[in-house]
Amino acid sequence: MDTDNLRLFVMAAERLNISAAGRALGLAPAVASARLAKLEQELGVELLRRTTRKVSLSLDGSDFLPYAREILAQADAAKAALGGSETGPKGTLRFAAPSSFAQRHIMPLLPEFHALYPDLTLDLRLSDTRVDAIEGSFDLALRSAPLTDSSLKGRKLADDTRVLCASPSYLKAHGMPNGPSSLQGHHLIAWADLEPRELIGPNGETVRLDPTVMNCRIIVDDGDAQREATLAGAGVSINSLWSVSDELLSGQLVRVLPAWRLNDDSVLWLVYPRSNVLTPKTRIFIDFLIWHLGNRAEWVG
Repeated sequence: MDTDNLRLFVMAAERLNISAAGRALGLAPAVASARLAKLEQELGVELLRRTTRKVSLSLDGSDFLPYAREILAQADAAKAALGGSETGPKGTLRFAAPSSFAQRHIMPLLPEFHALYPDLTLDLRLSDTRVDAIEGSFDLALRSAPLTDSSLKGRKLADDTRVLCASPSYLKAHGMPNGPSSLQGHHLIAWADLEPRELIGPNGETVRLDPTVMNCRIIVDDGDAQREATLAGAGVSINSLWSVSDELLSGQLVRVLPAWRLNDDSVLWLVYPRSNVLTPKTRIFIDFLIWHLGNRAEWVG
C-alpha cells in the first residue's frame, strides 16, 4: 500500500477537500483525485463521497481513517529511528485537552512551540467534557484522572491537587467555615457530575461531602466558569490549584478549611492509545509540555 496515497487520503479526510490536500502535497487536483481513486480500487471500498458541492467521509472511510493514521505513524517512526529524517517534525498533531487548562496554560506557550517547530500543525480540540482518545483518533490527550484505562499509555504532566476556596467578599458576608459540617450552611458552586467528595482531616478523620444534599445554587461544567463564579463571590467551590494558584497568591481567593484535604488521586496525564507508535511529533510535544508545565510547586498544595 502506497504511503503517499494514504497520506493524501488522511489529509483529504481532515480537510474534506481533495484539491486542498493535493496542493499541500504538491499535486494537481486531477492527480490527487486519480491517486485517491487508485487507493479505493486497491481497498475495494469508497473512502470519500464526492459530489459537485462537497466531499465527505463514507462509513468505510471513517472506519479506515484511524488505521491509515497508524500506518503513517509507524512509517514516520521507522524512518526517524533509522535517521531518515533530515528536517524537523512535520504534519498535524491532534491533541485533546480540557478547555480551562489549555486556555490558561497551553495556549500562551504556542508561539514558542511554533517558533521551534514551524512545520507542525496543532489540531486542538478543547472541551471540559472528557473525550475518547481512541474514538476521536487523537495522537495525544490531556486527562485529569487516575490512569485506569488499559487501552492507554501515559506520562505524568503535573499534580492536580484540588482545594476548597472562596472570595474574601463571600467570606465577609457569610463567615469562614470552621469545619466540614459548617459547609452545609454555605452556598456551593458544584461541578456538573455532582459526585460526592471525601475530605480527610488533620488527624485522619474523613467526612463525605455530597453536593446533592447541600445548598448548590450554581452547577457548572466548565473550569473557567467555576473559578470566575468563585471570584465573583457566588460561593465555595472545589478547584484545581493549577486553576486558582495565582488568585490564591494574590488574595483574590482564600483557602477554605486548609487543614483538610480532598481524598483525590487525580493527576494530569498526557495519554495516547497503547496501540500507537509514539511518533517524533508526539514525543516532542509531550517533552515540550513537561518542560514548561511539569513539577510546578504551586500546583501541589
